[in-house]
Amino acid sequence: MFSVLSYGRLVARAVLGGLSQTDSRDYSLVTASCGFGKDFRKGILKKGMCYGDDACFVARHRTADVLDGVGGWRDYGVDPSQFSGTLMRTCERLVKEGRFVPSNPVGILTAGYCELLQNKVPLLGSSTACIVVLDRSSHRLHTANLGDSGFLVVRGGEVVHRSDEQQHYFNTPFQLSIAPPEAEGVVLSDSPEAADSTSFDVQLGDIILTATDGLFDNMPDYMILQELKKLKNSNYESIQQTARSIAEQAHELAYDPTYMSPFAQFACDNGLNVRGGKPDDITVLLSIVAEYTD
Repeated sequence: MFSVLSYGRLVARAVLGGLSQTDSRDYSLVTASCGFGKDFRKGILKKGMCYGDDACFVARHRTADVLDGVGGWRDYGVDPSQFSGTLMRTCERLVKEGRFVPSNPVGILTAGYCELLQNKVPLLGSSTACIVVLDRSSHRLHTANLGDSGFLVVRGGEVVHRSDEQQHYFNTPFQLSIAPPEAEGVVLSDSPEAADSTSFDVQLGDIILTATDGLFDNMPDYMILQELKKLKNSNYESIQQTARSIAEQAHELAYDPTYMSPFAQFACDNGLNVRGGKPDDITVLLSIVAEYTD
């Protein structure tokens, strides 16, 4: 996702434990990740599980499994990984410390962002955010999405839930930002509380795909669903293979100059004559809801 002055993305989800009134089994997520950096960084995994300027982590708390992925911006000579990576690590630490409430995913984002704002040395950059929390006891998913990263929940081969993309205007998504002095008042900065929030039940076998805009800008839902048909079971190896297949196809389409990508279609809808894929960093986190085991 590129905006006029910045780009960034954040994806995360958490899983909480307990006992259900209607189903005594706890739920959890079996998760694999894959991604590619744009340009010459493709396929290179940097420290902290970074795909290009995107980054992600998988953390396990005694009550939660958490996935997080982020990206940043370069427009003012700022290393994009600094803002996004620090926000990611801060959210990871908060979850590992148990400092979050499953029904309030916005709280994780708010706490992490506030810590960045309070740093003695300002950390410049921006990021979108998508946080998904699966409560093991109620089997309910609580989500908060800010910007144009997002998630799909697939059941029986169909999309049953999808995050809503938030845009101020074409190619300018909602985002958290800390701007340099010369850009204050120019770079957009939204509040974590502006995130779109939803809650809904999930079932064993549901597929949850969380990804940065590098995926959704290059692959429409029907293509993603075709790839997900290859997922035959909840084994980690099968999930990893499918996540890689999705990321590879998105990366290939991103560099196809004749392909009418979702991003190109969106541009045309806004009066721009655009065709082709959209080169960008791509991060894919693929999960299956399964019975929890220690």
